[in-house]
Amino acid sequence: MRIRLLSAAVEDLYEGRLFYEKQGEGVGEYFFDSLFSDIDSLTLYGGIHPKVFGYHRMLSKRFPYAIYLQNRRGIRSCGLASPRSASQSEEDPPVTER
Repeated sequence: MRIRLLSAAVEDLYEGRLFYEKQGEGVGEYFFDSLFSDIDSLTLYGGIHPKVFGYHRMLSKRFPYAIYLQNRRGIRSCGLASPRSASQSEEDPPVTER
């Protein structure tokens, strides 16, 4: 099964990598590798996770990120969400397609 990362997810990965690299040398690379490992696992396990906001949601194993997945026409579209900011409403969906 093919997984397509939304452009917003790619931006979140890049920003997260920069943030964690500032926390310590090599942590940004570890973040990046960990999230991609989680995303790669969706080729086998995508669609078994509980639905939140109409998307299947998988929580990252090592970082406070959620991976949202939607199946359409045999392609699994994937987006990311970092921890909610205090200003984001509970009713706002965490992933938007650009």
